Amino acid sequence: MMNKVWLVIGGARSGKSRFAENLVRDAAEPIRIYTAFAGDAEMQARIERHKADRVRNGVEIEEQTEIADIIRRHDRPGAVILTDCLTLWLSNLMFHEKNITAYKENLLNVLQKSQARIILISNETGCGIVPENALARRFRDEQGLLNQEIGALADRVSLISAGFEVKLKEISAF
Repeated sequence: MMNKVWLVIGGARSGKSRFAENLVRDAAEPIRIYTAFAGDAEMQARIERHKADRVRNGVEIEEQTEIADIIRRHDRPGAVILTDCLTLWLSNLMFHEKNITAYKENLLNVLQKSQARIILISNETGCGIVPENALARRFRDEQGLLNQEIGALADRVSLISAGFEVKLKEISAF
């Protein structure tokens, strides 16, 4: 059986989350994994805006780092799992000084073996200027590599820009 992984990428405020939510809107019991951490009032307000836009069906899980374990735990034929988003997940891994390579390999392994339909949202961070500090450059580089690796195994990759989808890859119907 072929994987059913869909990577949805785009810039900030491009419409990625709305696009991905529409993909799972009609699923009977979607599992949604949210990786955001509200470290300040502005981020809390962003999270609350996202929550207000969500359809309230299925299971909602807030998890900053262990998304591969959650996908593995909920994996079954017919399941639909949405992760929003890999960019904040990577940021959380860096903040908590986790082994990014090990976490990424674990996620890729879970995605390759999964029987569920999985939608992953991620930011396209490499389209701007080169960051001025080493940490920001490392983050940008790690994000770009993560997007490439997940895109390589995904059945579908969509770039969202100004709310519109540009299909980058489509191996099979989702």
